[in-house]
Amino acid sequence: MKSFLQYFFVVLVSLISVSFKKKKCNTIKEDAAYLHIAMKELTDVMVHDIYSPPVASRTYAYVSIAAYEVAIHANKNYVSLAGQLHGLNHVPEPDANKTYNYELAAVHAMLTVARALVISEDSIWACDSKLLKQFKSDGVAEEVYENSLAYGKQVSDFILAWAAKDRYKETRALPKYAVADDDASWKPTPPAYMKAVEPHWGEIRTFIIDSAQQFKPLPALAFSTDTLSRFYKEALAVYNAGIDLSDEQKAIANFWDCNPFKMNIDGHVMYATKKISPGGHWMNITAIACKKVNADFVRSAEAYACVSIAIADAFISCWDEKYRSKVIRPETYINQFINDAWMPLLQTPPFPEYTSGHSVVSAACAMMLTKIFGNNFSYADSTEMEFELPPRNFNSFSEAAREAAISRFYGGIHYMPSIENGIAEGERIGSFITKKLITVK
Repeated sequence: MKSFLQYFFVVLVSLISVSFKKKKCNTIKEDAAYLHIAMKELTDVMVHDIYSPPVASRTYAYVSIAAYEVAIHANKNYVSLAGQLHGLNHVPEPDANKTYNYELAAVHAMLTVARALVISEDSIWACDSKLLKQFKSDGVAEEVYENSLAYGKQVSDFILAWAAKDRYKETRALPKYAVADDDASWKPTPPAYMKAVEPHWGEIRTFIIDSAQQFKPLPALAFSTDTLSRFYKEALAVYNAGIDLSDEQKAIANFWDCNPFKMNIDGHVMYATKKISPGGHWMNITAIACKKVNADFVRSAEAYACVSIAIADAFISCWDEKYRSKVIRPETYINQFINDAWMPLLQTPPFPEYTSGHSVVSAACAMMLTKIFGNNFSYADSTEMEFELPPRNFNSFSEAAREAAISRFYGGIHYMPSIENGIAEGERIGSFITKKLITVK
């Protein structure tokens, strides 16, 4: 009798468990694993496709916003970004008479937008197909599955139509950067002498900030070759730091390099090394933070959307200044006026110097992540492990942002004013966005 009762109890518990699992999967799966897998796949594809930092930032934003706009229907405490982001009107809502799995719909919307914005769309398609099969194996009912796919597609189509009006396509046809003959202006640098990246990015529609010029930084230092001038002294500081770097300073510079396309020369052979973009690094930090606090799928979608918007607007603001001031890079200046044999630790990026993109973007991201996860948020940043660099530990997002900024000085690719004013620019952008962007009622 006891044995029968034990058996009956086990069967009853199993049935309850299966019933609960099916009910849960038909509504919301609290674990955000699928969302994180989809985001990592997008990052890997953009690394493979060699997306420039600005273009990567745009892609992250639209993909993340699509996921968020679906996810919010799983939790009534969250609100749409429609009416808050420039040009984004009422986003399609689910049919009240149908049942959905909003995580499935959000992941599908996210990857459908991604597939339209990347080159290697087959890789995104394969990831989407794999995750959709996983949802089915988790027990999502057929009707719920079909409803969710349809809604995800509906939102993704809406987001892509919105994205098509941000002037990105128009900037593809604008004139390329014209290299000037004067000593002060930016010029391509060795070893690849690549053309200027995205000279018209400041003309892209912003997401939250009013315009690319809203947080225009202090004017760049006046160019001078006079050894008593401020400009010469700032260049000399980069030079002196570069020839006396400590092992820790080298480690910091390499950790935050985030160069999507580094050209390597080995004798007569030249080959490229691909790495994560600055925006991709901060999106990965967002994933690390979400996992540390066990953020559910909706909160994780919120974090991705908010951080990606900060990244996107920070790049638009920074790039607007870069191609206004067109400041010469330390490598070019030092080789011409201080030491023609000097080389920076890091490869000089193919765009003007002022302001430092890492400084602007990192400061803005740190403010957004602090708003979401709080001050003194300690974590281990393992982002660069796949690029054979060890993790680094931080006690806060602002600490990481400051290290990311100073890494550009150690790397020999930015003057200190570009870093300091870049941080100030990023903090102003971050402060504005965190105050204006509303996600929770």
